[in-house]
Amino acid sequence: MQVVVTKKDFSRILDRCQGVADKKGTMPVLGNVLVEVVGPGQLRLAATDLFLAVSGVIPAQVDKGGSIAVGARDLFERVRMMPEGQLSLSVVDGTALTLKAVGTARRFTIHGLPGSEFPQLPKPEPGLPQLNIPVGTLSALIQSTQFSISTDDSRLALNSALIEEENGRLRIVTTDGHRLTKAEANIPNTSSSHTMLIPLKGIQQLKRICDDAMAEAAKADDASSGEPTLELMRQGPNAFFRAGSLEFSVKLVDAQFPPYEQVIPSASERVVRAPRLGVAEALKAVSVAASDRTGGVKLTLTRDTMRFETESPESGEGFDEVGIDYDGPDITIGFNAKYFLDIANAIPDDEILVGLGGELDPAVIRPAATSDAFDFLAVVMPMRI
Repeated sequence: MQVVVTKKDFSRILDRCQGVADKKGTMPVLGNVLVEVVGPGQLRLAATDLFLAVSGVIPAQVDKGGSIAVGARDLFERVRMMPEGQLSLSVVDGTALTLKAVGTARRFTIHGLPGSEFPQLPKPEPGLPQLNIPVGTLSALIQSTQFSISTDDSRLALNSALIEEENGRLRIVTTDGHRLTKAEANIPNTSSSHTMLIPLKGIQQLKRICDDAMAEAAKADDASSGEPTLELMRQGPNAFFRAGSLEFSVKLVDAQFPPYEQVIPSASERVVRAPRLGVAEALKAVSVAASDRTGGVKLTLTRDTMRFETESPESGEGFDEVGIDYDGPDITIGFNAKYFLDIANAIPDDEILVGLGGELDPAVIRPAATSDAFDFLAVVMPMRI
């Protein structure tokens, strides 16, 4: 193989590939990225951990075809050390890749495996129905919900995000058992229906792909082309996404997501309008003195005031209060400060509505301004303090 590519194009796809490659697994080949010529003027990079797979095609000056699989991290670090401009990639005997910056003396050689030993990536069948999702919308939905995905990969349903699409509405729901977030938005020109569970690592990669697509569109500065879209297709246990020249697939989680609608209170006895930044700053300050073990904060409502208090035998006490719009009876409820703070930070609005019931009832938090175009809601379970 003998090709010349630009560092910019090569790095963009390689960055996504090295994020998927399984660098700590028991199958060494999964820690590699596949580099192969796939046509006149086209170089393809691909990586997989057998659950996620990503590939992208970039323009190249091809003098000789071929393929090789080399360590994803090794290749990424060496490309990063190259100057901007053109890179020459050459493979001899299919087991070593020489990377050279065109016009300079800098070069690296990386030992690898023949490209034929790299696993085949799943592909969707031609003609599958596809859903076109504006990448900005999908990115916003993920941003608003991914923080409440459980990091415990032994609990498959909670270590995933539920994605639902029906009647022109796209919804993402996540929960770690202590809090739940739900965000949904309108998507144009669709009347299909999808339900799928995507694991945390897949959601994280999908967010990066959306952000990359938006960044590339912003650099192009072509207002006539409109917002870039991401194509979604589903076949069997896999979901397939395509954004420009980048393709991404994920093996869906085979588990039952909790019945989230039963967790969301149908009504709240007390609804408080509060300044989002004021609540977030007070929580952040007071949580410094919270117990390291529980992170518990007491939230007390009195007339026109929301108070936050912490008390810990190890770290002492903390106190702050925020002016709010409230004229109901006093009530004190315990919450984990981080859970509450994450939700406050996820809402872009200046004001939030906090719905409360009794001392052992969950809190419902949402933006004060409602919109059919984008809707957000979060539930935080109380704790005894």
